[in-house]
Amino acid sequence: MVSFNKLTRTLAGIAAAALIVPLAACGGSGNGGTATAEGIPAKGTDDGTEITLWTRSPLERQAKNVVEAYNKSHKNQVKLEIIPNDDMEGKVGGASQTDSLPDILAGDVVRIPYWASEGIFTDITKQIDGLDNKADLQQGHIEAGTVDGAEYTLPFITDVSVMVWNKNLYKEAGLDPEQGPKSIDQFVEQAKKVAALNKDGVAGSYLAGQSGGALVFDLFPSVWADGESVMNKDGSEATLDNDSMKGVLDAYKELANTTNGLGAGSKEETGATWTAPFANGKIGVMPYPNTSTTALFDAEKDGGFEVGVAPIPGTKEGKTSTFLGGDAMGISKDSKHVAQAWNFLYWLMQSDAQKEVFADQGDTASNIQTLKTAYKDADPRIQTINSVIIDGNGQTPKSPAFNEAFNAAGSPWQLLVQNAVWGSGDLKADNKAVTDVLSAQCFGGDAPHHHSSNHSNN
Repeated sequence: MVSFNKLTRTLAGIAAAALIVPLAACGGSGNGGTATAEGIPAKGTDDGTEITLWTRSPLERQAKNVVEAYNKSHKNQVKLEIIPNDDMEGKVGGASQTDSLPDILAGDVVRIPYWASEGIFTDITKQIDGLDNKADLQQGHIEAGTVDGAEYTLPFITDVSVMVWNKNLYKEAGLDPEQGPKSIDQFVEQAKKVAALNKDGVAGSYLAGQSGGALVFDLFPSVWADGESVMNKDGSEATLDNDSMKGVLDAYKELANTTNGLGAGSKEETGATWTAPFANGKIGVMPYPNTSTTALFDAEKDGGFEVGVAPIPGTKEGKTSTFLGGDAMGISKDSKHVAQAWNFLYWLMQSDAQKEVFADQGDTASNIQTLKTAYKDADPRIQTINSVIIDGNGQTPKSPAFNEAFNAAGSPWQLLVQNAVWGSGDLKADNKAVTDVLSAQCFGGDAPHHHSSNHSNN
């Protein structure tokens, strides 16, 4: 079994902690502060400078692999600081106001639009556009940090959502262990079969009911698979009041009303222990972060249960999707070493670096060519995970107010799910509550700032 501590360390948080220290008035210029990338070499400068990098604790293992490989092969040395997920927002806000941000700042891709709009980063449009392989890179991570045509970020670590199931429990329940759900109806059916085993502590599925970030990661892909949306194009209006979202929420409500349908604690789960029940062999089937599957595969080799992996289906069979999450990175407005920081970013975008630090470690690369070529000998399940990116059906939602509307503790999205699964939901009214926050935050009003201790996944 995967130890609980190891599991929580390997969790990749979709959700940034909610706004604790406001960076500035919303709708800042996004002008990138004082640092400038004017006139730096195309590949940056490698002259033995120490570069500072901040990243979130959920992605510690991947970040350490990246930094170790760079430091071994370069004169420059990256000094990595791992920041607890819940502390990231406050630390960035405080450092922004005292001009003490690190050279390179990596953050939750759904939080990047707000940071970029507030002028946290240096404009590196020319450098990004100059990359030969820009089209091969995770576009959602570039778009997240694009404000008024200026580009501020590149992908750091990619995390995607996939469906996982416990093959041992499937066999016991009389299910085909090689076949995961191909629709939301099949997901419910398979979860119910596991629930019907009536095994002590075992449940059909699990849901992080108090973690807005884990909930978007789990539930949005099924809506996208059906061709529906969750927000309008500029992120100012929620579009959750659709048949697909209703179908997904109804599926979880059905499981919540089934004995052993959802694991104990689902309603109260804040995201801190979101992946542990499955890792401990107690859950039949659930959406899961790919950055935590490596630990499952390692445990399997040590005699743990067998794991199945498939893309997340929609309410109708045929199409699948994923939440393209993880962390994007940019050079901060306070960097005194822009050319050296760019050397690190440039290096990590190259396919050989992506192979070394991601593919060879069983992690997901952010470079499509690497995904297509560097995993020939990888576990077939890792190839399945990669396929959800290669097929182009995944999405990265973008709104400056995403955190307040979706990820923060007590967000209107979290309440929408609580109402729909464990209460008597009114999807139309709850969708409007999400819209109210999205439209107020950066579109003409004051959205509430939620103070959260959200541990969920990105």
